[in-house]
Formats: sequence, C-alpha cells, structure tokens
Amino acid sequence: MSNPEIYSLNSRKVAEATDEWLIKRGVTKLAIAELVHFLQKDYFPDLTPEDCIVHVDAVLSKREVQNAVLTGIQLDILAEEGKLMPPLQDMIKHDESLYGCDEILALSIVNVYGSIGFTNFGYVDKLKPGILVRLNSKTDGEIHTFLDDIVGAIAASAASRIAHRRQAEREGVTQPPLD
Repeated sequence: MSNPEIYSLNSRKVAEATDEWLIKRGVTKLAIAELVHFLQKDYFPDLTPEDCIVHVDAVLSKREVQNAVLTGIQLDILAEEGKLMPPLQDMIKHDESLYGCDEILALSIVNVYGSIGFTNFGYVDKLKPGILVRLNSKTDGEIHTFLDDIVGAIAASAASRIAHRRQAEREGVTQPPLD
C-alpha cells in the first residue's frame, strides 16, 4: 500500500517536460544533432545528422540532463520576466562574463560523458556554431544565458558518446561505455 503523502515524481513527465521546454525555447533535437555532427564529422565521415539524433536522444534520456535543462530554462525565463533579485537579475540578463554558474550547470551534463565531452564543450562554447549563434545573440528579447551552454553541453556529450561507442565497435566490445 502506498502513502499518497510520499513525494514521487514521474520520470516520463520529467522527460516530456524537457522535450516540451526545449521546443518552446526554439531548440530542436535536429539543431542539437547538427552541432554533434559539426563536432564529429572530421573523425567519422560516415556520420549523419540522423545518427547524431540517436545520441542526442540518449543524452536527453538521462535524468541529470533533464534536471539541468529544466533548471537552466527556468532561470532564463525568470530573468526575462525580471523576477530575479539584483544583482543576479542583471548578471543573467546580460550574460555577465564573470558569472560562470551557467557553464557549471552545463558541465554537470558533460561530466557524465568524460574528458572528450569536456573538450568538445569548451570548443563548441568558444565557437558558438549553429543554433548557438541564435541562442547567444541577445537580439530577440529572449534570455538564453543558461540554455546556450546547456545545448552545447548536450551536443558535446552526444559527440563523446559517439566517440566512445565507435572505439568500442573497433575493439569488438559488446557493452559500449556511456549508455
């Protein structure tokens, strides 16, 4: 017999909310997959954006990733609405260069996928290719201080997952790492 007063969150609802909020903020899985492809195409010329979507989905299936996505988007929205306390409001609104909590939240995603994920994240965060150009632009009135880093981290993690799986395939390992 279950106690209705005991807290329990439905994992499917968290996953659905993650997908829903990414779309509401203008981020598609294909846009993330294009970043993954950008990061890995030189190493795996046969890689397609469709292949990359499989790995983006795998990264997004992890609760730690979903938590970071939902938290970051919520903070961005609160900043858009002017609902944060000063000076945090201005730091997030203007993506203050000395405010690194957005990168730290994104690194919580990359941390699941090892050192390749870290280096890919740094690279994509510096270049800001693909959808990251729009998320980082600050011209449409939306604030994506957290989301641009989170999207980069998801792409970097999926790229790391591909690299690890391809190496496992070369070695004939049946249980690849970083599922």
